Amino acid sequence: MTNRMPDIFTREKRSKIMAKIRSQGSKMEMEMKEALEENKIDFEYQPKLFGKPDFLVRPKIVIFCDSSFWHGRNWRKLKRQLKKGYWQDHIRKNIKRDALVNETLRNQGYAVLRFWDDEIRKNIGWCVKQIKETSLLTSADFRARSQIVRF
Repeated sequence: MTNRMPDIFTREKRSKIMAKIRSQGSKMEMEMKEALEENKIDFEYQPKLFGKPDFLVRPKIVIFCDSSFWHGRNWRKLKRQLKKGYWQDHIRKNIKRDALVNETLRNQGYAVLRFWDDEIRKNIGWCVKQIKETSLLTSADFRARSQIVRF
């Protein structure tokens, strides 16, 4: 038997709550933006690139600020807490889409950095350090890496 938490809201109320969650301009994005500005890192916010990264750090580093829930962090544990059907399917699709975006951008010569919400919230300095270290690499280094950098 799995430990599923019953939803305290009706389907209609839950739908309204979820519809208000912002896909851009979130608190974690604003924290990252402020940290990049404070560290004088040249960036573009919401660049028009495949996969809609949150930031482009020149020349070729894309940064995603990922919500643990929406992007399936600890998926094995999370999926046990969700009812089968819509939410499991939705998050599973997000995970697959993230993998496609990572691969596509990497093949285009970008370094792909993904930070979880709690990493941004609790240790933004560490996130900035990872960005600075990645900026020292070349595009050839990005392509040579066997995996996407997931912190």
